Amino acid sequence: MKTAIVTDSTAYLPEELRKEKNIHMVPLQVTFKNESFAEEKNLNVDEFYKKAKEEFPKTSQPPLGEFVNLYTELAQKHDEIVSIHLSSGISGTFQGSQQANELVKEASVHSFDSEVSCYMQGFYALRAANMAQAGADAATIMDELQKMKKNMRSYFMVEDLKHLSRGGRLSNAQAVVGGMLQIKPLLHFENKMIVPFEKIRTRKKAMNRIAGMLQEDAASGAAIEAAIIHANRPEEAKKWREELEVLCPNVDFTISYFGPVIGTHLGEGSMGLGWVKK
Repeated sequence: MKTAIVTDSTAYLPEELRKEKNIHMVPLQVTFKNESFAEEKNLNVDEFYKKAKEEFPKTSQPPLGEFVNLYTELAQKHDEIVSIHLSSGISGTFQGSQQANELVKEASVHSFDSEVSCYMQGFYALRAANMAQAGADAATIMDELQKMKKNMRSYFMVEDLKHLSRGGRLSNAQAVVGGMLQIKPLLHFENKMIVPFEKIRTRKKAMNRIAGMLQEDAASGAAIEAAIIHANRPEEAKKWREELEVLCPNVDFTISYFGPVIGTHLGEGSMGLGWVKK
């Protein structure tokens, strides 16, 4: 293929799917005490949540050398590289991709800021990979990804805001926390940042509110792909998919997860739903 597709570990695409679609992955880092792990490579999601019960970890973007080495390798067999990353408002990963492009003269890298994360970022990578396998060049793929942004929606709920505020990932966190200890805040990405969407009093009401917004979009009959994303709540995610499949029969659902890096900042028990028109 003349166009290579790269994403980072926070897309949380299963390894077998990445291999099938020829998607290359650069891992972010998670650190417990003095021990660092490459997300999705030497730290899986089950191990992470066990460790996180005992210690609050730190996260960091991929070392610049990871990008440089991968882009150098891919440039030997590809004309162009499309590199798709989590929102630049919550991580420097996208900027790292841009810096590596300047350092690797033999590579033509087109960096894409998904402005989201998790499987919604994965939807971009999968669309790009399918186009690359069909022979599309980088400019054509980047145009399609920009079009996808207009149809991409995602919302998530956390058990509490302490992880987001402690990690500095939630803008205006203090204003939200004040007087809201019993609220299940519904959050979304806006202008590349995680911000409050609505204040909702119970977990079930929050999930119903998200489901209602999906129903509104699905009412047109358009083909939609959606991802249910959970933080160590697999059974709850399965039950929610069963309910959503009845409400939205024209939507294809995937169950994914908040992995170590994003799970650090959202906390165990978080639940999200995102979707995009096919």
